[in-house]
Amino acid sequence: MIIWVNEQIDPSGILYACIACIDETQAQECHESFEKNLSAEQKEQGWVATLRTVSAWDDVPVNALKLN
Repeated sequence: MIIWVNEQIDPSGILYACIACIDETQAQECHESFEKNLSAEQKEQGWVATLRTVSAWDDVPVNALKLN
């Protein structure tokens, strides 16, 4: 199983928002939304939106919104 993990991370490396799901299309749409929601100022400060995969729900950050 592939689980898609979308994260918004602040400049100090703290996870600000996280959504995990098993649907790739939904994950891509979420990632695009995360990217669009970061202002130019936030990006200059070092905020990032990442999309990564994991193989088990145990590998998803505990505070993530988990969508099935």
